[in-house]
Amino acid sequence: MSENKASKKTKTGIVVSDKMDKSIVVLTERKFKHKLYGKFLRRNKKYLAHDPSDEANMGDRVLIEECRPLSKNKRWRMLKVIEKAL
Repeated sequence: MSENKASKKTKTGIVVSDKMDKSIVVLTERKFKHKLYGKFLRRNKKYLAHDPSDEANMGDRVLIEECRPLSKNKRWRMLKVIEKAL
C-alpha cells in the first residue's frame, strides 16, 4: 500500500445562493486563452457544496474541496470562508 494519496481538488468561488439547509451554490470562474485566436475567455460553473455549520452567506468568497458524493448533486465540501461579503 502506498502512503501517497492523491490530493483532493480545491476551487475558490463566490457564494450565489445559501437558501438551502447546510448547502451553498458556489460560482467559480476560469480564464483561458483561445487556441487559434489568442483571445482570453471566461467560463463560469456552479457547484453545490456542503456547509455543515451554515457559516457562508451570499457574496462570500469560499474555498471548496472535492469529496465523496453527499447527495444527488453535492460532491464538494466548503473548507473555509476566505473573505466575507460587505
